[in-house]
Amino acid sequence: MTWDDLKPWVAKVAPMLGTALGGPLGGAAGVLIGNALGVKDASPQSIQDAIKTGTLGPEQIVALKLAEQDFQLKCQAMGYESVEKLEELAFKDRDSARQREIQVRDWTPKVLGVAYTVGFFTILCFMLKFGVKKEGGEALLILLGALAAGSTQVLNYYFGSSSSSSRKDELLHQSVPVEK
Repeated sequence: MTWDDLKPWVAKVAPMLGTALGGPLGGAAGVLIGNALGVKDASPQSIQDAIKTGTLGPEQIVALKLAEQDFQLKCQAMGYESVEKLEELAFKDRDSARQREIQVRDWTPKVLGVAYTVGFFTILCFMLKFGVKKEGGEALLILLGALAAGSTQVLNYYFGSSSSSSRKDELLHQSVPVEK
């Protein structure tokens, strides 16, 4: 479970908070959402659990809208007065990583990326071939989970995330067809 998984739901109620999730301001947005919904920790999983259990009442929706207004004020103070400005910030964040890669020609990200990818598929193939032992198998599953999470970061580093694509899909879904 990641912030990107929650973006569509949050963006319907609080567009700026939803846009911020998964970007450079995602942690701050997550804390505001968690506080508004009254969850113990501001993790994507706990927020999703609160949404799925149906414990969200009118009070939580109002609190989320108030958190959205508070977030908008804080963003305006930093110079980000619209959803588009937040998306531009996320784009610049990804672009700076790409520019760094072009300018530095450092082998460290490449080596780490290859190591994570090879490690992930090696562990996965091992588990498919030999299975997971009842005793001590938890460590293998934890390693696979860590490598899977790292592989996601590797892919996002080199290819970007799909957050702008999901925003485009959301806007298309909300649009009204033009009659000819």
